[in-house]
Amino acid sequence: VGTTRLDVTHHNLEEINSTAACISFMLEGCELKKVRSNSRMYSRFFVLDADMRSVRWEPSKKDSEKAKIEIKSVKEVRVGKKTPVLRSNGLSDQFPDECAFSIIYGDNYESLDLVASSADVVSAWVMGLRYLVSYGKHTPEAPGTGHPSLRTSWISSVFDLADLEKSGRIPVSRAVQLIKALNPGMKTSTIELKFKELQKASERPGAEVPCDLFVEVYCELCTRPEIFFLLVQFSSNKEYLGLKDLLMFLEVEQGMEGVTEEKCLEIVGKYEPSKEGREKGYLAIDGFTRYLLSADCSIFDPQHRKVCQDMAQPLSHYYISSAHSACLLEDNFWGRSDISGYISALGLGCRSIELVLWDGPEGEPVVYTSPSAASCVPFRAVVGLIDQHAFTASAYPLILCLVVRCSAPQQRLAAQCLRKTLGEKLYLEPPNPAASYLPSPEQLKGRILIKGKKLPPGCEDSEGEVSDEEEGRELARRLGQEEREVPDTGGPRRLRLSRELSELVSLCQAVPFQDFESSRRGQRYWEMCSFSEVEAGRFANECPAELVSYNKRFLSRVYPSPMRIDASNMNPQDFWKCGCQMVAMNYQTPGLMMDLNVGWFRQNGACGYVLRPAIMREEVSYFSANAKDSLPGVPAQLLHLKVISGQNLPKPKGSGAKGEVVEPYVCAEIHGIPADCAEHRTKTALQSGDNPIFDESLEFQINLPELAVLRFVVLDDDYIGDEFIAQYTIPFECLQPGYRHVP
Repeated sequence: VGTTRLDVTHHNLEEINSTAACISFMLEGCELKKVRSNSRMYSRFFVLDADMRSVRWEPSKKDSEKAKIEIKSVKEVRVGKKTPVLRSNGLSDQFPDECAFSIIYGDNYESLDLVASSADVVSAWVMGLRYLVSYGKHTPEAPGTGHPSLRTSWISSVFDLADLEKSGRIPVSRAVQLIKALNPGMKTSTIELKFKELQKASERPGAEVPCDLFVEVYCELCTRPEIFFLLVQFSSNKEYLGLKDLLMFLEVEQGMEGVTEEKCLEIVGKYEPSKEGREKGYLAIDGFTRYLLSADCSIFDPQHRKVCQDMAQPLSHYYISSAHSACLLEDNFWGRSDISGYISALGLGCRSIELVLWDGPEGEPVVYTSPSAASCVPFRAVVGLIDQHAFTASAYPLILCLVVRCSAPQQRLAAQCLRKTLGEKLYLEPPNPAASYLPSPEQLKGRILIKGKKLPPGCEDSEGEVSDEEEGRELARRLGQEEREVPDTGGPRRLRLSRELSELVSLCQAVPFQDFESSRRGQRYWEMCSFSEVEAGRFANECPAELVSYNKRFLSRVYPSPMRIDASNMNPQDFWKCGCQMVAMNYQTPGLMMDLNVGWFRQNGACGYVLRPAIMREEVSYFSANAKDSLPGVPAQLLHLKVISGQNLPKPKGSGAKGEVVEPYVCAEIHGIPADCAEHRTKTALQSGDNPIFDESLEFQINLPELAVLRFVVLDDDYIGDEFIAQYTIPFECLQPGYRHVP
């Protein structure tokens, strides 16, 4: 969304919302006291001319032409008592420092010394004037006006490099490509139009452009006024930020601690395009814009880009990124239906994958990759892929959930294949009966756990009967293989299980869930239950506190309802808030639910494990997920968001929109416990082209920050059909305060 102001801290700077607000305030005018060199003060009405070229005051004994200062003659604007007149004894006690400011103007550097009724009025005038003064200086200097700005010399040097023929002119097409290269994402048509417009205005049409026109086009297209305005607020020089200015910006606005001038020099070296700027330690508008749009100014806190949570707690204390078997079904997202779905999910840090094993025609088990009986892949091919990609995105344990739908002889082949291919990675040690919790992700690093059914302890045969799982049944129905199975006699369905496969299961033994009381009495920590979305939803509504308490010790897996034949997704937050660790998602189906899942697992180095909030882990704490307001012992937080502007927004994909223009608005949504769920939207930015300015403040109260996720969605008001432009989802704990960029 371009630079989004994310203000999570409170500022001591009085804010007037925007440049536009300052200028409209100046256009209306206000009373200021004018101080004379004899220390006398006179009240006058000061106003900015409608053409924004001069400031006038009245009444005045002089004729009105003299009672004005032209903006272009202003040399600088100083805040506080910074001139001899304002420092003189007669005045210094009559008004506070922050109510005074001076305009230095003219070739003789005269000063107009003013006192306002409040610091807010001063900041409006100072910001507005600095902005107008600097903005006036953007236009390329006429020859002979002395030293060109850092920016102009840099852009001219870019032009000179492109002027291969050294004729002082370059073809329009090359000029367009040059600006596009300096501003990736800007539409070619926008740049071409601006060249046409300015060529026409200066009556210089043609297939080539001179340097001054190139500079002018660049400045008009690539100056984002809201960023320029920010630079002006912090720069003592108006044209660039010196090292001290930058340091002040990083401390005051970005909330950075321990910033040094060396660090600031590094930033200038990395982002300032002009050689002169880099040498002198100056960050001008283009460098400042690059910096604000860089990863260094991302809204996402860099501490969370690596594993930063305690990984030594029991496995049941973490949320685990999980994929449903339909990872491959009707693969509209990855574009084709084959095993690449597994690679994609593992690449996103997914730590639990479900495999449904079927009898294959060649006598070895297969995995279906779509509901048509034709598209199946040998089980060993899938295991080979998993072996290759299991730990590319994360070193923490991978759980393979096996749903058995094949005969005992083919199960034996599957077990041999798993042992042979995965070797040392397979975790086969029996659980320690003396312990009461699962080992930690740290202890299980680099290991693959098999979740599945196990033969009862007394069974000595090479195979035995176990209760069947509900999971994988929807696929059976869709493959038309349901009828071939045992007719439903009303009791629990039974399954023949081979000893070899049973022996691969150690810490994740699948058992049927009876009720919470039986689990409390008899379930062992290495036994885990799977719940269908409907069943888990019922517990979440009827007995959320019991579900939270159950999940303190045991792993639970929630899988999508068999009714979701379109492979749509459930809302993972509905189950995370009850402590369910593994909410299995259809990774190939884009949309809000998958956005929440991907966004949530971005934290903690995207390793697929996120430590659950303390109130869900501690034995003594009580937590009910459906709390409608603040939680005892957890301080609520206020999130102040200021959405400033967007950049290079595309048209919605499926749009039959009326024009070429996007008319965007931004929705900010909080997803979390019910008390926190909320949504606010900005007004629509009309006719704003690709770089809309929203400049709007939104506020949220967050009662359980550890479970809250913020999602930005940009939508098009001028659409017919699909209005979606873009989204970004980020856990609340990963937000950084200050002026931040939302990719």
